[in-house]
Amino acid sequence: MRQAVLTAPEQIEFREVPNPTATQLNENEILIHIKKIGICGSEIHSYHGEHPATFYPVVQGHEYSGIVTATGAKVTKCKPGDKVTARPQLTCGRCAPCLRGQYNVCENLRVQAFQADGAAQDYFIIPEDRLVRLPETFSLEYGAMIEPAAVGAHATSRAGDLTGKNVVVSGAGTIGNLVAQFALARGARKVLITDVSDYRLETARKCGITETLNVAKTPLKEGLRTVFGDEGFQVGFEVAGVESSIRSLMECVEKGSTIVVVAVFAKDPALSMFFLGEHELILVGTMMYRHEDYLTAVEEITSGKVSLAPLVTNRFAFGEYNEAYRFIAENQEKCMKVIIDLEK
Repeated sequence: MRQAVLTAPEQIEFREVPNPTATQLNENEILIHIKKIGICGSEIHSYHGEHPATFYPVVQGHEYSGIVTATGAKVTKCKPGDKVTARPQLTCGRCAPCLRGQYNVCENLRVQAFQADGAAQDYFIIPEDRLVRLPETFSLEYGAMIEPAAVGAHATSRAGDLTGKNVVVSGAGTIGNLVAQFALARGARKVLITDVSDYRLETARKCGITETLNVAKTPLKEGLRTVFGDEGFQVGFEVAGVESSIRSLMECVEKGSTIVVVAVFAKDPALSMFFLGEHELILVGTMMYRHEDYLTAVEEITSGKVSLAPLVTNRFAFGEYNEAYRFIAENQEKCMKVIIDLEK
């Protein structure tokens, strides 16, 4: 079978390795035929040697979907022919976070495609506890997007009950878009998404996020008055990874409110301790997801509350992995989610 291996920065090597077989499965394992793989921003950082926690060489692919071809003797969640995806987190199960159920921040966490081999190959073995079965009517392309959708599901859960609250999401890339959609799905009264790209904001509107603001053209404070009037907003999500963005959220959010930091910052920002302390703000981190977030993502996408179609902008064949990574790096302004199609 084929494998796409990142051997060094900007070097994807294609290898031929033996197919795994049903006889190799442990009793709790599943063999899946990989069909679609999504590419995320973190993998682009790895490709350019800018991800500090990527080990080389490493098989790519942590957003994926496929078809079950065989199952171990004690597997009950799925059967051959089912559409599935799975979490890419490898956890120890022994550390304090794992023992209290926060395995997404496991002290010994490894993520496939970064610190462990991923699913960028024709066949892949996964344990049942990380598997999520998809509805029969579910698109395999959407299945490969459950991972980033679960990020949005988890991030919005970190803000507590959003019912009736006004929300601002700073950053309208794929993750920001999904965070905004999940905020609406969780009952937020109004959600404003901001960015400096008209293209990304137009994509947000196609996904049902009606309130958008280009902060390169209109200052945030002015835009807030237009959208929320005197109500202000009570929850902010920082998904831009820019110092000016989180500083603006901290300055403008209602006193006593919550800001969830979703983005990874290339450089630590200088924050205003005045606003944090004097306004009694709650600054919250969020890390990946847990299994229930995958299930929530499937549920909300199936119900139509979260829309994925406008987010898929480009598709590449498996043999075009290098071209896909380069395309993303060179077309960030008009590139949302890129899918690798193993059937092309």
